[in-house]
Amino acid sequence: MLSESARMSSAAEARFRVQASHSTSRALSVIALDPACDGVVAGLATHSWNGVAFFAASALRDAAQTSTTTATGSRIGSQLEEMAAADFVVMIASSGGDAHGASVIGRICSLQRVTTTTLVVHAAPATDEALSKTLAQVRPWSLMVVVVSDESYVENILRSFR
Repeated sequence: MLSESARMSSAAEARFRVQASHSTSRALSVIALDPACDGVVAGLATHSWNGVAFFAASALRDAAQTSTTTATGSRIGSQLEEMAAADFVVMIASSGGDAHGASVIGRICSLQRVTTTTLVVHAAPATDEALSKTLAQVRPWSLMVVVVSDESYVENILRSFR
């Protein structure tokens, strides 16, 4: 008797697999939610990426302040639309940082059906209370939240999304 794994690997089952590779790659936006993560985003931007746009926390803050109210009552500026114009948005926050920008980006992404993920950098000196504060700010606006203990993991996670 064949195991389930062996049966699913058979030639008869292979005809059900998609044989073509992805026709297009994802467009990603990576957004720092607080100034403490600007360095992480700036460091990532120096690497070779295809289809990835990087935004500093100051760009998010400025875009939120200069956005206009539309007929539907939502506030969307061109910079905010650019941030959320990707197929996938990754927000980066630090433990205890001000991550209220997640709600601005999250609302726009929800309206446009864009998938959101937040990476929270929980460095050693930050307390669990600081982490809880940040998680409370980002969780309602993120389909997935990943807490990393070191900034070096952020690049590996981003590469896995590509």
